[in-house]
Amino acid sequence: MKDCLSNAAMRNADKKTIESGIPSQELMQRAGFAVACEVERAAKSLGAKSIQFVCGAGNNGGDGYVAARLLTEKGFCISVYAVEEGKLSADCNREKLAYNGEYADKIQGDIIVDCLFGTGLSRKLGGKYAQAVEDINKSGAYVISVDIPSGLNGDNGLVMGCAVRANETIAVAYPKLGLYLNDGADYSGKITVKDIGIMCDMPSARVAEEADVRRFYPKRRRNTHKGSYGKACVICGSKKYFGAAVLAVSSALKSGCGYLYALVPSDLKRQLAGKYPQCIYIDRPILSVDAIAVGMGMGCNRHTYKLIKRLLKNYDGKLIIDADGLNSLAKYGKEPLLNTKAQVLITPHVGEMARLCGCSAEEVLSAPVEVAKNFAQKYGVCVHLKGCSCITADGKECIITDRGSTALAKAGSGDLLSGLICGNAARGLCLADAAVCAQYTLGLAAELCSQKYSDYATTSGELEENIACAVKRLTE
Repeated sequence: MKDCLSNAAMRNADKKTIESGIPSQELMQRAGFAVACEVERAAKSLGAKSIQFVCGAGNNGGDGYVAARLLTEKGFCISVYAVEEGKLSADCNREKLAYNGEYADKIQGDIIVDCLFGTGLSRKLGGKYAQAVEDINKSGAYVISVDIPSGLNGDNGLVMGCAVRANETIAVAYPKLGLYLNDGADYSGKITVKDIGIMCDMPSARVAEEADVRRFYPKRRRNTHKGSYGKACVICGSKKYFGAAVLAVSSALKSGCGYLYALVPSDLKRQLAGKYPQCIYIDRPILSVDAIAVGMGMGCNRHTYKLIKRLLKNYDGKLIIDADGLNSLAKYGKEPLLNTKAQVLITPHVGEMARLCGCSAEEVLSAPVEVAKNFAQKYGVCVHLKGCSCITADGKECIITDRGSTALAKAGSGDLLSGLICGNAARGLCLADAAVCAQYTLGLAAELCSQKYSDYATTSGELEENIACAVKRLTE
């Protein structure tokens, strides 16, 4: 997994590294060299003839001046467009004085390297900085941002007035949270992390990679049977939302668990049994199973809430609460979460998280990692906050899963996810790992669908069909 830092954590890591004996000037030289290497690689790959660095007045601009000087010395056609308001930082000023190359009076080049702002930006862009961002985006050049696209918030990935749309981003030392959250995915492009010797003992989050998820699918021994892989139960569906039960059952069956039980409204059983005869249909919760997922398509009402309360009081396994289960807790009271024998995972999207926290969706989006962490710690649960990248917080650590496409932006994808998490938990994964595994697998299935059908035309049924293809890829 890749360690990922907030703005404050990055500043603290910088400070500790400097205090350990590595001067800030040395760190800037290392950063500039790393940027120069990546820009040189891109230039050779693209056959670019001209490279322009757009430099601000802070340390991000200083990194740009170092890289511009190094590439000028190597014979590349380099220019700098300086955007400065107020005093330059000491390190930036030193590197600007050391740069003896060309300056430009307008933004243009085959490659433009965005060195306007790093993680220090704390306000909406305006004035000449906003104009520079607009000119970069209109240039038609291949754009490389240093550390983070200028105008993108490093903590939450929200655009601060306007932001550079990068083809790729060179994350110096560590990737920042904002590269993966909210608008980050649309503005950052390909992310390359360059180590410059800055150490951090406590990452703000970690980003799941394919190698991490592969270990959740270990090679199976031949000498096993269905009892070796756990018992899962999904409690879901209603007359209005019959499809939720279909999707949750279908994905749970592809998770690898040995048994699947389904508690659905009685008039849906015959239809479901005809489609999924391998599932066991029950009339009341079985508390001896390894994992239960509840809430999908059940409706937000007192009946749902009473069932959730009973499970929280009496069940001591792994309990996944989704959709209307979460809405009922938000409406009728979250107190049962504080007094439970179960290991609990909640899977809210932003709106559901806002209702649970009693705040606005905008407040959740402005600090998604902190909101998830705080709720997990307060209620002693694991939180899987869904978005374009998903955040899994268990009170101890936080994992970001960024795999997927907008093929997931369809009704029913959450039901698929809950069934998959439940089956993963039943076959032995802890709740946080079950959520990360399911989210990554479903995200990969979505990418396969995007390639085959397009993001527009993919349905939840096609997502379900491609779960098996995603699992096959992860187990090969």
